[in-house]
Amino acid sequence: MRKPLNQDGKIVSMIASWKEFFDYVKSEPYSASLHQFLDYEYSHGTVYPPRDMVFQAFKLTDPKDLKVVIIGQDPYHEPNQAMGLSFSVPKGVPLPPSLINIYKEIENDIGCKMDFTSGDLTCWAKQGVLLLNAYLSVRASSPLSHRREEYEKFIFDCMDYLDSLDQPIVFLLWGGFAKRYIAKIHNPAHAVLTSVHPSPLSANRGGWFGNHHFSKCNSYLSSHGVTPITWQNI
Repeated sequence: MRKPLNQDGKIVSMIASWKEFFDYVKSEPYSASLHQFLDYEYSHGTVYPPRDMVFQAFKLTDPKDLKVVIIGQDPYHEPNQAMGLSFSVPKGVPLPPSLINIYKEIENDIGCKMDFTSGDLTCWAKQGVLLLNAYLSVRASSPLSHRREEYEKFIFDCMDYLDSLDQPIVFLLWGGFAKRYIAKIHNPAHAVLTSVHPSPLSANRGGWFGNHHFSKCNSYLSSHGVTPITWQNI
């Protein structure tokens, strides 16, 4: 089982909470650089999500309760969309196309009715679904504008930490970008499910609809004695 490294490159004991994890991250050189970058960006333009929601995914899902990890690329870059959870938008905001396709697959897979008027996935996060973006911020109307080495290092440290957790965890990796992180998952207690991205460009070519990721995820959790996720948002 792989565990995070300290600045001397020595193995340290497993981090028991997000607080301890972020204390470790703060000791890394990239942390100060990223903080300075975000200070500048938020003070000189419009950046999403709001600064106090950059780490929202970690605030809502405690490590000890974590069951599922869904990795997105970067936050939505239009007004009122980004809320610090990958694929999620606040209630009342029109659903982005990728989230519509996610809901459609849930309906077809689980056989439940989804509420297409609400894209707020907080209900998933509170059940143990870590909705993690690799890059946690973005300039308005400028996708991937915060694609930086500091965030790359952060997500790699985060993946090392997640892989050190011993409870059953299912990683849902959608699209080529998310599949990059397969190499970071070694723990035999963890499962990986991959498919194309749910965006219309990818999903309409085949490989998204009918992947049954949501029922497969729940089957894995149930088979390991873990309460499955209620994917329905009604």
